[in-house]
Amino acid sequence: MNDLLAQVATNTDTSRNAGNAVLFETVLTIMDIRSAAGLRILAVNILGRFLLNSDKNIRYVALTSLLRLVQSDHSAVQRHRPTVVECLREPDASLSRRALELSLALVNSSNVRAMTQELQGFLEYCPHDLRADCASGILLAAERFAPTKRWHIDTILRVLTTAGSHVRDDAVANLTQLIGGAQELHAYSVRCLYRALAQDISQQPLVQVAAWCIGEYGDLLLEGSCEETEPLQVEEEEVLALLERVLQSHMSLPATRGYALTALMKLSTRLRGDNNRIRQVVSIYGSCLDVELQQRAVEYNTLFQKYDHMRAAILEKMPLLERGSSQVDEEAKESKEVAQLLEADPVPTEPQASKLLDLLDLLGGTSGDVQQQPPLDPSPEGTLIHLLDLPCAPPAPAPIPNLKVFEREGLQLILSFVRPPGTPALLLITVTATNISEGDVTHFICQAAVPKSFQLQLQAPSGDTVPAQGGLPVTQLLRILNPNKAPLRLKLRLTYNHFGHSVQEIFEVNNLPEETWQ
Repeated sequence: MNDLLAQVATNTDTSRNAGNAVLFETVLTIMDIRSAAGLRILAVNILGRFLLNSDKNIRYVALTSLLRLVQSDHSAVQRHRPTVVECLREPDASLSRRALELSLALVNSSNVRAMTQELQGFLEYCPHDLRADCASGILLAAERFAPTKRWHIDTILRVLTTAGSHVRDDAVANLTQLIGGAQELHAYSVRCLYRALAQDISQQPLVQVAAWCIGEYGDLLLEGSCEETEPLQVEEEEVLALLERVLQSHMSLPATRGYALTALMKLSTRLRGDNNRIRQVVSIYGSCLDVELQQRAVEYNTLFQKYDHMRAAILEKMPLLERGSSQVDEEAKESKEVAQLLEADPVPTEPQASKLLDLLDLLGGTSGDVQQQPPLDPSPEGTLIHLLDLPCAPPAPAPIPNLKVFEREGLQLILSFVRPPGTPALLLITVTATNISEGDVTHFICQAAVPKSFQLQLQAPSGDTVPAQGGLPVTQLLRILNPNKAPLRLKLRLTYNHFGHSVQEIFEVNNLPEETWQ
């Protein structure tokens, strides 16, 4: 079989589309069978030649096929990296998107500098609908393969400067945590961010990180030159004026203004001059229409007026923990323990009088202040009263245990079941998708099918992106009507993008608990 495929792959005429079709089917066959390593390299090289074809459809097919092979034949696909990068400049949106996904999948520790530079150049002129994916891919690659912390900070800073409005929501927290954990780069970071903020205050994530950094390390900004940057002489008035400009800008979001106001407040303990200008700015926002900003300004005013002796201690630099794999493992362990606690049996309720006694103990009262209710009199009159009462509600059915039906590369799918007491033929299934890997799962779609004797209704999911590292899960509700109480079989199809390549999984769930249909 290998010899036959090698003969077809080497002797097929590619001057016409028919020959390209035969060659492509040969490549697909090589990919799907247990072929020799040399034959697989030959298939990758054929796809690499397809990338140089003038036909857009052939180039698109080649990029899609290489994206499938990048995990199993990474080194062979790496040889065609320059050609793949050239495809980023394609004017066709579908081709550039496929080239972007393949380029991100080709990034590793040995080529991260060169590939990131190419991707950052593409980010500057790429279409707006690709900017979010490109920016997220660069940030994820930098987090996984950064050679140094300074390079990591420079990379994130350039992405925020180029496409700050398209980055993920956690980019600000990640960069502040990275800077806080690199004490040797505090002076370098605050100077770079100050320069970037002085040039552009429209990129909100950039402004938020810069305001935070100036508030934390403003004293380092005013100390003088830094060996790692160009000489920068900044006066206190210039720093305050820049933060006031952020506060007054119509482009600033309420969260950005909160960062700037907090930075001004922290600078009151880091600057050597008079704090009257900061006091005036803070007092102005005490009557702001934004409730969050108003509350923050009122608290800061109170700090100035009543607790000025504690201001330096309250506003000192925040200690930040370095982000590492151990922390991620601890968070996953904690989330698992919480899930186990939620699945445990409920704690029996205590009598109301006992709860009231405990509350009075906490408030400093004595147990003698409360008279316990006497026990019910088991007399015939009392029994008659109970008989005349309304019938008690039936006991709640036992909870149906959850079921894990899928797990791959950190993505997990868990089914939870509820049968409403009023309609025993109805089963509500909540599909919960969680992601503990280092990369976001995007374009997530879950589809379900049941036998014809059932009726299935799929509700809209809560989102199509499952955030990395145990972020907010994506949930979807399935309503299944089973009038015949037949054993339930469920077929699921998952499609999503993860680590730069598309995934499709189809599987059947036959081990559903008996409580779901009996």
